[in-house]
Amino acid sequence: MKRRLPAEWEKQRFVQLTWAHEQTDWNYMLDEVNNCFVEIARNIVEFEDLLIVCSDGVKLRSLLQGIDTKRIKIVELPSDDTWVRDHGGITILEDGKKVICDFTFNGWGRKFPSELDNQITEKLYRLGIFGDNVAYRNCKDFVLEGGSIESDGKGTLLTTSTCLLSDNRNDLSQTEIENKFVEYFGINRVLWLHHGYLAGDDTDSHIDTLARFCNEDTIAYVKCDDRNDEHYEELKKMEAELKQFQTKDGKPYNLIALPMADAVYCEEERLPATYANFLIINDAVLVPTYNSTKDSEAIQILQQVFLDRKVIGVNCLPLIKQHGSLHCVTMQYV
Repeated sequence: MKRRLPAEWEKQRFVQLTWAHEQTDWNYMLDEVNNCFVEIARNIVEFEDLLIVCSDGVKLRSLLQGIDTKRIKIVELPSDDTWVRDHGGITILEDGKKVICDFTFNGWGRKFPSELDNQITEKLYRLGIFGDNVAYRNCKDFVLEGGSIESDGKGTLLTTSTCLLSDNRNDLSQTEIENKFVEYFGINRVLWLHHGYLAGDDTDSHIDTLARFCNEDTIAYVKCDDRNDEHYEELKKMEAELKQFQTKDGKPYNLIALPMADAVYCEEERLPATYANFLIINDAVLVPTYNSTKDSEAIQILQQVFLDRKVIGVNCLPLIKQHGSLHCVTMQYV
């Protein structure tokens, strides 16, 4: 069978959110994060349907007042946290048919509880949420987070060795990991970044915090120009790696440098504020902002990349207090 991992810019049916609740790590700032989620939801439903997994549908509906809920489907299921990019299903196309691949999520290498999150995708499938013509595949023999991989939709996958080769996930070699990608996704080429990180990141350097495909020839990435910033050397090395990558046609990628957001701290801990954590949806791109002097610059840069989409900033300062951002709390389904 011919398998393909779609690119994020391809036509989507809906986006999933897994909403914060009192039993998550958000309990001390629930109102603040709820407001952020509402803004994300408001922007998504302007362009496409939205699935929300939550603990209390009645409370959620009260939060969504003023939003067109005709495009929203609410499902009550227990969850550990909100990071659906990493516990959500990953859609592939198999001979043109949609298949939801359900991988194991182990809390980014057994750092955090994940048992409830791990059950969500299969439960959604059994409830018929993905549709009658969508198949389900149990891929629980492999630990994989959606935020750790980027697809160009044409068989090339971009990832980081720090995350994918960590022994607290699969403890497999680079070749063994690549073979898994061939098996599950039909990938024929993997681009590995061995440098790049963000302070405060719990994911072991997910690719969606550092570098993103914008189309099959273009990669946007985080660049640090401040020699006194702790990220300077690693991100410079990452940039050098990106410059060595070539498209399937043997040409250099069109590299788009995104600014490093102004440093954000919480109780003296630096938080992983990154503009690379944007979400591509139908006819729009949602970009996380941080009340930073670089917010407008990042939006303008991405608007020049995505000329056929509306680029919209969403304040994600609440999200990075738990070490993630906009792309991390969303998952798209084709």
